[in-house]
Amino acid sequence: MSKALEAVSPIDGRYHNKTSSLIPFFSEKALIKYRVRVEVEYFIALCEIPLPQLKEVDHKKFDALRKLYTEFSTSDAQSIKDIEKVTNHDVKAVEYFIKEKFDKLELSGYKEFIHFGLTSQDINNTAIPLSLKDAINATYLPQLEELKAFLKHLAEEWATVPMLARTHGQPASPTRLGKELMVFVVRLDEQLKLLNEVPSAAKFGGATGNYNAHKVAYPKIDWKSFGTHFVHKTLNLHHSFPTTQIEHYDHMAALFDNLKRINTILIDLDRDLWTYISMDYFKQKIKKGEIGSSAMPHKVNPIDFENSEGNLGMANAIFEHLSAKLPLSRMQRDLTDSTVLRNIGVPLGHTLIGMQSTLKGLKKLVLNAAKFDSDLEDNWAVVAEAIQTILRREGYANPYEALKGLTRTHDKISQQSIGSFIETLDVNEQVKTELKAITPQNYTGI
Repeated sequence: MSKALEAVSPIDGRYHNKTSSLIPFFSEKALIKYRVRVEVEYFIALCEIPLPQLKEVDHKKFDALRKLYTEFSTSDAQSIKDIEKVTNHDVKAVEYFIKEKFDKLELSGYKEFIHFGLTSQDINNTAIPLSLKDAINATYLPQLEELKAFLKHLAEEWATVPMLARTHGQPASPTRLGKELMVFVVRLDEQLKLLNEVPSAAKFGGATGNYNAHKVAYPKIDWKSFGTHFVHKTLNLHHSFPTTQIEHYDHMAALFDNLKRINTILIDLDRDLWTYISMDYFKQKIKKGEIGSSAMPHKVNPIDFENSEGNLGMANAIFEHLSAKLPLSRMQRDLTDSTVLRNIGVPLGHTLIGMQSTLKGLKKLVLNAAKFDSDLEDNWAVVAEAIQTILRREGYANPYEALKGLTRTHDKISQQSIGSFIETLDVNEQVKTELKAITPQNYTGI
């Protein structure tokens, strides 16, 4: 708890319990572990070609090699950080750590093939996309699906609740509460389809992406085919080729833009629900002991939707920078992507906080059916659209203008005034009966 109290970022402090699921993917330890994983799997892949110098490697040792990352510990991470203090190079420290382990595994004769022909970005640009992909699948998507499922549940529960619509903030043709919530469910579904189409792309190809060192050492091996197979089949990522020294990040930028759009949809939902609460359409479940205001005892504030909006806004500001900055790199490579990539867990942290807050707010909602009904009763003018449309069907002269004269006044339009107007119309009794049957509560479309 003391560490949380001393954290600079609220992600690791106040909201630590909401974002701790991201630690296995975006912490410093996690990044090091993913680097070890790529280095180990690369060495195993070289053994399986096999390179002539690696033909004698005992494949039974592969399980022990894989334990270097499957059983990676905090002390292992610290050992690598200690090596980095000397090397002043984080990826080289990983290489030296694995070489030390090779000595213990009786593989010391083969340790110069660790990181063979590679540059740091062959490790970073596979480890980071891999950790991001795993985080999306393990933490982000389950949280979003839980929120979406509960929102859909509310949409179905309230499917038949008539509701006064408001366009430009003014009373408009009635709708149904469930349908309005289902709009957000469908919007999220559409963005999830796009999200699933974005490749998790990785760069793998040596110092400037051309397998120069690989080819000069072993000119007869199809290194492009090897690299593609390694990235696709071993790491389950998409191999970007050709590249410079680094991944071009276009796909990652598309992912961040997509996550930003999903957050924008949730912000839209947060604002609508905040407004409906302020209109008294919803009450909120009260939790014993909670205080809404330090000065006004009666208040139950919509704090969950406000918290969500704030955190999703923070996330989007960072996603915006990530998607705009990462695809830009001077010539074959500059270092500006490195420090930026270390922050990709930050917007995901704010996003998780936001989604959890929205879900918490949704679960507090208590339908105030009487308020929905009273708003409809106070706005009989909204049936004017229905009346003039039927009059058009009947060939009535200037129906829109006739209704405009009735409704665009400061006088309150009621069921009685609508009924009196209908009686003045030169239409048959059957049509009048049809018109009088229309109410704000049943004029809700399909």
